[in-house]
Amino acid sequence: MGDQRSHRDAPRFQVAFRINRYDFRVIFKRVGEGKPYPDHGYTAKQWAAIAPQQVRLDELVTIKRMLDLESLLEEDSTFYGDLFAHVVRWQGELYLEDGLHRALRAALQQRGSVHARVLDVE
Repeated sequence: MGDQRSHRDAPRFQVAFRINRYDFRVIFKRVGEGKPYPDHGYTAKQWAAIAPQQVRLDELVTIKRMLDLESLLEEDSTFYGDLFAHVVRWQGELYLEDGLHRALRAALQQRGSVHARVLDVE
């Protein structure tokens, strides 16, 4: 008659279900309003003398709450001005002074960083 095992004799496997939490990713560290740091008075020529470096988006604090979505979506929205974002390092924080459109375009393209000129202000 063969092997007559019941379901109670079958090997038991413990199945663990893992509930995945929503992978909450932020684009920026924080959204600010206005410049909390003192005026640095840098001109476009002075900014251009700072070598660009990669900066992670999730380490940046924006200084603008509002964004013009129409200008973000225009093909040439990042054509004019400096090729690199301008970031001010003040009291251990990195503030995105100029380049919000570039940073958001980088995020939309699934990039976690942007090339920026970083100015240390004391």
